[in-house]
Amino acid sequence: MPEPLTQPATHPARPHLRPVLGLGDLIFYGIVIVQPVAAVTLYGIAEQLSGGHVADTLIVSMVPALLTAVSYGRLAALYPAAGSAYTYAARAINPFAGFLAGWAMLLGYIFMPLINVIYGAVTLRREFPALPYTLAALGFALLITVLNLCGIRWTARANELMLAGMCAVIAIFAVLAVHYLFHMQGWGGVFSTAPFWNPQTFNLRAFATTTSFAALTYIGFDSVTTLAEDVRNPRRNVLLAVVLVVIITALLSGAQVYLAHQVWPQYGSFPNAETAFMDVYGRVGGAPLFHAMAIVLIVACFGSALSGQVAAARILFGMGRDGVLPHAFARVNLRRGTPAVGLIAIGVLSFAVSGVLNFERASEVLNSGAFAAYMAVDLAAFWQFYLNGGPDRRFWHDAAAPLGGLVSCLAIWLSLPRLALMVGALWLAGGVVLGAFKARKLSVDEIAADFSAE
Repeated sequence: MPEPLTQPATHPARPHLRPVLGLGDLIFYGIVIVQPVAAVTLYGIAEQLSGGHVADTLIVSMVPALLTAVSYGRLAALYPAAGSAYTYAARAINPFAGFLAGWAMLLGYIFMPLINVIYGAVTLRREFPALPYTLAALGFALLITVLNLCGIRWTARANELMLAGMCAVIAIFAVLAVHYLFHMQGWGGVFSTAPFWNPQTFNLRAFATTTSFAALTYIGFDSVTTLAEDVRNPRRNVLLAVVLVVIITALLSGAQVYLAHQVWPQYGSFPNAETAFMDVYGRVGGAPLFHAMAIVLIVACFGSALSGQVAAARILFGMGRDGVLPHAFARVNLRRGTPAVGLIAIGVLSFAVSGVLNFERASEVLNSGAFAAYMAVDLAAFWQFYLNGGPDRRFWHDAAAPLGGLVSCLAIWLSLPRLALMVGALWLAGGVVLGAFKARKLSVDEIAADFSAE
C-alpha cells in the first residue's frame, strides 16, 4: 500500500522539511552534485579549444562562481528556506523577481539529473556495449528516484560513500601521475609552468570561449542552499558550505587537469577528446586505471543525478508551497519527510528527455537556466545588502562583490551557443507570462521563511 501523503496546506501551519543535515553533509552533498571529477568530462575538448590552457580557464571561471557563492551564502543566512534563488530574489527585490529567478533555476536543475542520466547511460554502454541505451537510462532514472524517496538522510549517507570512492581513484591517479612524470622527466616534469602558459598556442578569443565552457565545472554549487530547511544552524552552515564547495572543486579540478596536461602534453593527439581523461589514466596506470576511470564516471553521474533530483524537487516544493506552482508539489511524504511528487516528476522527465537530447545540448540548456538564476541571486544580494542596507552598508562587500558576480555571470551567459540562449529566452518568456498570471497571488509574506520550527 502506498505511503500516505499530506495534503497541500490549507491552514496557517505550512509544510516543513526536517532539519537533519550538518555542515559536513552539506559539503559532501555539494561536492557530489558538482562532482570531484567535474573537469574530467570537459578536459579533452577544453584542452583542444584553449590550446593547452585548460588549467587557466578553470581558475578564471572560478571567479563568477565564487562571487556568486558568497551572494548565495549571505542570502541563505537571512532566508534559510527551500527555494534558494526563488526565495532570495522574492524577499530582497519583490515576489515577481523571485518567481522569475526560481523559474530560471528550475530549468537548470531539471536538466542537472537529466545530463547525468544521459552521460551515465552512455558510459555504461561503453563498458557494456550489449546494454541498450534506453534500458540504461531507465535504470539510472528509476534508481535515483527510488533512493531519494527513501529520505534525505539516506541520500546524504549514499553521497558520502560515493564521494569516498571517487576521491580514492583520484588519489591513486595523482600518485601514479607524479611517479610517471618524475620517472620520465624528473622534477621538471612534476613542477612546470607549461599547463599555465604557452605563448605559441595562446589565443585570447579561444581562451575566452573555453572559459565559458570550463564554467560547467562549477555548475551545481548553489544546490547546497536548496537544502536550507534540511540543515541544522543554516545561518552558519549554508554560507560556509557553498563557498567551500567552490574552493574544493577548484583545487580538485585544477590539480587533475594540471597533472593530465603534463602526462599528455600533445593535446591534439587524443584518440577521443570526449573521453581523453580515460586515456590519461591509462597512460599512467594501464588498463586497470583506465577501467577504474569509467567506473568513477558512472558513480559520479549517479551521485550527481541523485543530488540534482533532490535540488529540483525542493525548488518545486518551495514554489508549490507558496502557490505559484500546483499545490501537489507541496505534498510531503509523512514517513520519509520527502517531497515525493516532485521527485517522481523529475525522475519521469529525466528518462523521457534522455531519449531526445544528447549530453552536449542538454548541458548547454542547463547553463542557460543556471547562469540566469546566478545573475538574479547576485542582483538580489546587491539589492538586499547595499540598496536596502542602511548606513552600515559597505561598498566593496555589499555592492562591488555581488555586482562583480552579476557582470561575470552575464559574460558567461552571453557566450553560450545560440540554441541554448534561444531555449533559455523562451523559458524565461514563459515564466514572465505565468508570473504575470500569478501576480495577484504572489505575496512576500507567503514567500517568507517561517523560522518557528528551528
